[in-house]
Amino acid sequence: MRFDIITIFPDFFAGPLDYGIVRRAREARLVDVRVHDLRAFTHDRHRTVDDRPFGGGEGMVLKPEPLFEAVESLAEKDTAADSRTAVVLLSASGKLFRQETARRFAQLDRIIFLCGRYEGVDERVAEHLATDELSIGDFVLSGGELAAALILDATTRLIPGALGNEDSSVNESFSTIEAADHEMAVPTSHKSPVTSHRLLLDFPHYTRPAEFRGWPVPEILLSGNHEQIRRWREEKAREKTSKNRPELAQ
Repeated sequence: MRFDIITIFPDFFAGPLDYGIVRRAREARLVDVRVHDLRAFTHDRHRTVDDRPFGGGEGMVLKPEPLFEAVESLAEKDTAADSRTAVVLLSASGKLFRQETARRFAQLDRIIFLCGRYEGVDERVAEHLATDELSIGDFVLSGGELAAALILDATTRLIPGALGNEDSSVNESFSTIEAADHEMAVPTSHKSPVTSHRLLLDFPHYTRPAEFRGWPVPEILLSGNHEQIRRWREEKAREKTSKNRPELAQ
């Protein structure tokens, strides 16, 4: 199985991939892990990967162009035409990663991780490039690198031969009783920049270009009407919460 990790901090993975089960699986050639610098897929002198968000607000947003180019460049190098591949965007606004997700991933041929950073990632990446948008819990990380390492580890240990003893992955936590009993897990906090008192995921972010491959930024974000933008963001935050984390929307 092959893992590709797209990140602006490729050196981050020098440690997590060199120990334990992941290291043994790599040495046994059960998995192939390759780390790619997102800035290698830019074309300006400053190797720019982010820009200011449309509609205003704090922070910077990862641009769509280098992420699309990175994934498409990797796909072109994949000689297996029928390769089963997941493109995973790590995001605090994604669906919750669970053991059942790891089992599904372990059946694939390839996983490409997109490590978000800054304020977020242009929403067109989630809508048109990623097959999965995942979160590892009800908290906000500085980036998706740690989350990618955790999901890679959880998936690798389910690949036949990785553990040595196949029963090890059967007789353990979450093997028969899933975390679907989610009412026992009470979220303590989550980033929610809208004014609602309910627990919501973050709203979608967009940055330049205003139109990318025929996918325009929502016009409301270009209007300059801050009250309408605020209401739009709250509505979209509710929609994303209902779609990705319905248990939080109840």
